[in-house]
Amino acid sequence: MVAPASWPKLITGILLPGLTLAAIYFMISAGLSLIFGLMDVLNFAHGSLFMLGGYCAWTCNVWLDPNYAGHWPITIASGNLRFIIGLIVGTLVGAAVGSLIEISLIRPLYKRPIYQVLLTLGLVFVFDALVRTIPAWGSLSRAPIKPPMLTESLSLLGRRFPSYSLFLICLSVSLAVLIALVLRRSRIGLTIRAGVQDSAMVEAMGINVRRVFTGVFGFGSGLAALGGAVAASFIGVYPEMGLEYQLFAFIVVVIGGLGSYSGAAAGALLIGLARTFSDHLVLETGLPTAIASASTVLVMAVVLLLKPGGIFNKN
Repeated sequence: MVAPASWPKLITGILLPGLTLAAIYFMISAGLSLIFGLMDVLNFAHGSLFMLGGYCAWTCNVWLDPNYAGHWPITIASGNLRFIIGLIVGTLVGAAVGSLIEISLIRPLYKRPIYQVLLTLGLVFVFDALVRTIPAWGSLSRAPIKPPMLTESLSLLGRRFPSYSLFLICLSVSLAVLIALVLRRSRIGLTIRAGVQDSAMVEAMGINVRRVFTGVFGFGSGLAALGGAVAASFIGVYPEMGLEYQLFAFIVVVIGGLGSYSGAAAGALLIGLARTFSDHLVLETGLPTAIASASTVLVMAVVLLLKPGGIFNKN
């Protein structure tokens, strides 16, 4: 039994790592939820864009390093600057690839949802093969490279906590607030929501709805890629990360309610804390590690039994 004096340390040991996981889950699931909620497109390749952002950020960190054995013509001595460039490049590449997918593949299939599912499932295998084929990436996992400014640990309620984890939490919260404000208070958000409700009326007002939808898809894809870029310096990169985090993203959006942005935030928080608590329980009691892996599915099952449409389902 845990002594009362140790409770703050125990709570911190579960809460802070749980919030870190929740931050990563939110960044990939928020984009998935936005795309489905605003466009009715269920993108099974969303995790692949998360993976692509991670690999692009990792590549910038490695190739721009003056000590890189490949002798890249452009080098940057500052590890912090390489990290920032990696985040920007990873996000932009993910947004560009997502926009290209929407324009060339998704747009002709808006009225054929089954075809959309089959297409995006096929893209998962395409991206997986692409990552394994590129010599600089390959089939092996790559270790995380943290920026020097975020390598220290901080003391919180008697426990050491990585500053990079705090960065992940702060970034996720900032994005959540910013996106909510854009969707609800800005002209762009109003245009997007109007286009979803009545695209013909918006077109009659001289607004190109197709371009708006491409922007939404690209933004959601870029958000997933940003999640992969920041995760690359936390967990590293590996070819299976797209499928792994795609599964978590679907669990999060199902728990929160398909298409609900607020639900994505709530679901990410719940799953992050549940996974961290189950990991701690397995470590302390010696239970099989499979219990920790199954905890997220168990939470989803309980939520759906109590509220079949998800926590924030409007129906």
